[in-house]
Parts: sequence; C-alpha cells; structure tokens
Amino acid sequence: MANHTSTTSEPEVAAQSPQVLASGLMSEAENFLVSMVQPWRLYQLAILIAIFAVAHVLTRYILDPKIDAWLRSLKNMRPSQLRFLLLIARRSRLILFALIAWTVVFIMREFTWPSRSYLISIGATLATAWAFVAIATRLIRNSLLRTTVRYGAWAYVTISILGIEDTTYRLLDLAAVDFGTLHISLLMILKAALALGAMLTLASWANRFLGSRISKVNDLSPSMQVLAEKLVAIILFGAATLLALKTIGFDLSSFAILSGAVGIGLGFGLQKVVSNFVSGFILLLDKSIKPGDVISLGDTFGWIQNLSARYVSVLTRDGREYLIPNEDLITGQVVNWSHSSDYVRLDIHFGVDYASDPHLVRKIAVDAAKGVARVQANPAPVCHITGFGDSSIDMILRFWIDDPSGGLTNIRGNVLLALWDTLKEHDINIPFPRRDVQILSETSFAAPSAKDA
Repeated sequence: MANHTSTTSEPEVAAQSPQVLASGLMSEAENFLVSMVQPWRLYQLAILIAIFAVAHVLTRYILDPKIDAWLRSLKNMRPSQLRFLLLIARRSRLILFALIAWTVVFIMREFTWPSRSYLISIGATLATAWAFVAIATRLIRNSLLRTTVRYGAWAYVTISILGIEDTTYRLLDLAAVDFGTLHISLLMILKAALALGAMLTLASWANRFLGSRISKVNDLSPSMQVLAEKLVAIILFGAATLLALKTIGFDLSSFAILSGAVGIGLGFGLQKVVSNFVSGFILLLDKSIKPGDVISLGDTFGWIQNLSARYVSVLTRDGREYLIPNEDLITGQVVNWSHSSDYVRLDIHFGVDYASDPHLVRKIAVDAAKGVARVQANPAPVCHITGFGDSSIDMILRFWIDDPSGGLTNIRGNVLLALWDTLKEHDINIPFPRRDVQILSETSFAAPSAKDA
C-alpha cells in the first residue's frame, strides 16, 4: 500500500469520476489482500496477532482494580498527574502493543531483510500514532471537541501511514455541492472540523494560560480582571475560527453578505441580548459591582458569584442562585453594600414603658450592642428617643458592622437578644397595647319609653 506509485497524471486523476476513483481504491485493496497470501506476510500477520495477545494478557494485570485503586491512593500528587497516570494505565494495551511491536521490528531487521518486518512496522507505527493521539486529545476538556479531534486525527494518521491519502482525498473532494462559486465538499467539511478543533484547542489552552496570569495581577481590580479575561477569550476564539476557515481555503469575503443579515437580526430579535452584552461591559468598566460584592435588588439579597456576558449570578443565603440580566443592574436601583466601604449601619426600633428611666435605657442598650460580636466599637453604637407613643417610650438603637457578607438578619437577631437580656436584667418592661372590654347588662339595651321619646 505505502510503496504503491500511480502512473496517472494529475489532471487525469482530477478529472476522474467517483466510480473510477472508488474502483481504483478497491483495486489497490484487492492487490494488497492478494499479496497477503505470500508466506512471508502471513507469518508477519501471525506475529502481530501474537503481539496483540501478549499485550492483552499484560493489560489484564495492569488494569486490575487493585492497580487502579493503588494509583488513586497515591498521596502528594496533583490531580493532573493522577489523571495522566490513569490515562496511561487505561491505554496500556495500545502502548504495550506498540512497544513490543517495535522491539520485534528492531530485532528482525538485525537478522533479516526490512521487507520481512514491513507489516509489523506498519502495525507498530499505527499503534504509536493512535496512542499519541489518544493521550494528547485528553488535554481537551470539551467532550465534543475532544471526540471530533481524536477521530479526525486517527483517520488522518491512518490514511497517511497506509499511503492512500491522494486517492482518498480526491474521492472525498468529488462528493461536493456547488453554490455558485462556493465549492463545499466532504473533504472540506472534514478539514474544517479538524482544523477548527485544533485551533479551538490551542485557543482554549492559551485562554487558560493567560487567564491564570491575569488573575495574578494585583494591580487590576476583580472587575477589570474579568473584563480582560473575556476580551482575551473573544479575541483568541475569534482568531482561531477565522484561521481555521482560512486554512481550508474558505473565502472570508463571503462574511460581508452575512453582516447585513446579522445587523437586521440585531435590530429586531436580538435587542435584549445585545443590551445585556453591552451592559455587562459597562458594569465591568465602571466597577460598580464586582465578584464578592453584597447587593440588594428588589427582594433579592446576596453575593455576586460571577459576571458573565449576559447576566450576573447572585447567590442568596438560602442557597438560591439568581441569574439577573445585566440590563436590570444598569437601569434598576441596586444597593451595593460593599461598593466603596464595607461599613453598614443597622437600626433596631424598640419601646419601653413610661415607668422606665430613659437615660438608663440608653446606656444599657448601647452596652448590650457593644457586647455582640461583629458590632463595631468605632463608630460606637448609639441609642436615641424617637418619640412618646401611646403606651411606650419609642427608641432606636443604631450600630455599625464592617462585614455585610456575613449576613444582616443574624446580627440583628443577636443584638435583639442582647437587648432583651439586659432589659430583663434591669426590670425594664417592653409594653404592649392594652384593650379594656366592658360587658354591658341586658337593661342597658332596653327600648326607650314614650316619656323618653
């Protein structure tokens, strides 16, 4: 197969029909099968089968559950290293086959002609290439992209090693559809999938590398780090897509026609999407919110977890994660509890009966608040009289905290408990409304007499 030479000229081959190319490919396959009947190739096939059997038996021991458990129990090893060892163990059959086959080839070439180990060398080359592709593609995190690149690379190296790439490429190129000057063939689709997969893989690696470097730049605020990472990702993946299309010979000028349609779509159906996208960049640029901030928007109170191109992820204390569109944060009223300062003032309203000394109540209320954890000593808590109610002296206790991310309801509850305890300790009552009910006798409802009328 690999040493086959074609006597057909280039224009003649290009002009051949799919039936002629397929017939030629079948003819080459038949010639190869006929050549396999020769004794010196039959014993090479037997050696390859024996090598596979030995590799299979050895793999049964390497892939034993005890070995797998032992690998997982190794300490002082990073997860990436452990995943690599597990990958090697699970591909051990192919790796052992390649190692044993190459050893046999080297030994046979020392004692006989290279043609006597020709098939064995092809099998070793294929096994080596397949193992390399299988291991290398595991670095791709996206499962669909990983599968596409893996099978495409396997097909490419197999065709190249067997030496049938010219006939295969021409056969695939004839399976095509023409749209004016645009020629879309099966070969172009396969090349595009392989090129796009490879380019996107490189872009993904570069994006993770640059993203880790940007996150370590202390001079950039968290919001600017997120903005820089998103811009880098857009540039890398956009460039990867354009390079992949350019590699397969796709005319990029045809995108000019699509730009008008995209503009119309943006004007009608994608207004909200574009608005949220632009609002996301505005939020990152003006630094009004950033990951870790505590915000309130309507009835939603929580911590910003992530800033994406379309929405902001807010996690509340009850474990719910709200995805708030970026446009709502731009146009709505948002309370950022930690925007310019982490200090937050909280108010507690309460009342005491008129028999209490308001001067003493103010002092013990302040002391009670000072004794609660998270309440700041500076600014110090204060207590004021706000009015004289129907049944109580109305008062307000104000205090400050510097960690709103720790929660607001819990600190209010702790201060209320401390206030309750200190009021009970000083025999100060918290009044409640009273209602007197007077029961009238039946005579009270007697009908008026004529004299009364």
